Amino acid sequence: MSLEELIHNCKKGNRKAQERLYREYAHVLYGVCLKYSKNKVEAEDNLHDSFMTIYEKIGQYKFKGSFEGWMKRITVNTVLQKYRKEDYMKVVTENEAEESEIESEYFSIDLSTLLKYVQELPNKYRITFNMYVLDGFSHKEISQKLGTSTGTSKSNLARARAILKERITKEKINIA
Repeated sequence: MSLEELIHNCKKGNRKAQERLYREYAHVLYGVCLKYSKNKVEAEDNLHDSFMTIYEKIGQYKFKGSFEGWMKRITVNTVLQKYRKEDYMKVVTENEAEESEIESEYFSIDLSTLLKYVQELPNKYRITFNMYVLDGFSHKEISQKLGTSTGTSKSNLARARAILKERITKEKINIA
């Protein structure tokens, strides 16, 4: 079955097609969810919610652009919508927004350890860090998606970087 046929069958509500779509793309979208979640269990919940939204909105896909990219955007938006409703996204005010510079000292750290550190960040910092650093959103785009100010986005990114730098520095000291 081609991707186009699979999408058409999903639009009709065909459960077998939905299952196949899940099997083919769950691993990709799980990676997206993992970036924005504090642990694997939360990532799995976010993946489930994302697929429910994808099944609900698949009729809106017009076969223009990448289908996988369309699903990734829905996944990111689904996860962000969940966090946007939480109070912790609006804690930092624009007056507190001072972006700190990270020293240009390089540390050697394996990817799984770095991912663990990113996942351990408080939600507002982790989401902002992922959107800015990993997904390339601007502070203006982040503030629009999260319903905060650009100053808050800058402040959250600076704090995330500072926390990660501190953790990585400790890792370096413990290894030496």
